[in-house]
Amino acid sequence: MIIPVRCMSCGKVIGDKWEQFQELTEEGTSQKAAMDQLGIERYCCRTVFLTHVDALEDVLQYKIG
Repeated sequence: MIIPVRCMSCGKVIGDKWEQFQELTEEGTSQKAAMDQLGIERYCCRTVFLTHVDALEDVLQYKIG
């Protein structure tokens, strides 16, 4: 859904870097280079970025009730 504010393993704040990460990867920067540029160095934080699936648009299509 939405990227977590903090890494679930180490507790480092990573939520503020998600939009910058998306912009860099859309421009053609590799994911590794984008994370290096943003200062995401720990493997647990990198895992959050690499495995995140942005399903918010899919979920918003459905109504409750």
